[in-house]
Amino acid sequence: MKRFFKPVEKDGPCKKPSCLSSSSSSPQKDFGVSEDKTERPKKEPLRFLTWNANIRMPAAGVKGAAKNPGELKDDTSSPPPFKDYNVWWSLSDSKYAGTGLFIKKCCQAKRICFSLDQTDSKHESDGHVILAEFESFYLLNTYVPNNGWKEEESSFQRRRKWDKRILEFVTKNASKPLIWCGDLNVSHEEVDASHPVFFSEAKLNGYVPPNKEDYGQPGFTISERKRFGAILKQGNLIDAYRHLHPDKDMESGFSWAGNPIGKYRGKRMRIDYFILSDKLKERIVSCEIHGHGIEMKGFYGSDHCPVSLVLSDVGTSST
Repeated sequence: MKRFFKPVEKDGPCKKPSCLSSSSSSPQKDFGVSEDKTERPKKEPLRFLTWNANIRMPAAGVKGAAKNPGELKDDTSSPPPFKDYNVWWSLSDSKYAGTGLFIKKCCQAKRICFSLDQTDSKHESDGHVILAEFESFYLLNTYVPNNGWKEEESSFQRRRKWDKRILEFVTKNASKPLIWCGDLNVSHEEVDASHPVFFSEAKLNGYVPPNKEDYGQPGFTISERKRFGAILKQGNLIDAYRHLHPDKDMESGFSWAGNPIGKYRGKRMRIDYFILSDKLKERIVSCEIHGHGIEMKGFYGSDHCPVSLVLSDVGTSST
């Protein structure tokens, strides 16, 4: 299903997006976050869903310039299908990539940012990041760059830079619990791949990387998996799904399925996650993968499956 977006006519001058805070009234108006002048605690979400829906969206803005999600609207129906949600978009400058964040209006984020450094108003150039800060946790929504197949700037080197940045982010912001979700483009362990030998030996057009740890299917190379493990360890993070489901599940334990025609038929990987700070572990009620691959019953229209997370309220546990 395609969704098309068009500019919303502005009544006044355009304001650049910035990291939003509950004390700044005009950015909140631009981004659909209403000002709450009361002293009551703000409600925080307990149910989450992440899905690489594989929906084509247009690039937004001039390359290098700030993109304003307030200038986009869903043009496919009336009233808008997301009327009960505040919605933020971060789209690639020039290609098919981006992220969206939908938060029910009954829940108020303290601020919204669109880059890992949280220091300026510009989005990541490929729209890979939306960060929401709540009173008791960060919610980081990412579309992690694919590792690619070659030792070049747009492939292995780009992914190494990303992994370094995300490691810096999780260690610098460890004072507040983190919920990190999205298509993370890595299968951490062999249990996360339906056919680990196939994926570890995969190659493109006979190319053999100079480093043996970069050999294999993007998302299943030894180097990617090691770096991901280091991010979890140094950030004191856990994989919510694997925490609840330690064993391999060939029926419904994978979130991505390969092309149903050719050698990838029936080959699947788990590359979509909810990663949580260890201190949130006792609050996990459920974390599930929904649907199946394109060749199986329960196909939802994308090569990725939705993944859900439910937490218990603060002060309670899942037991």
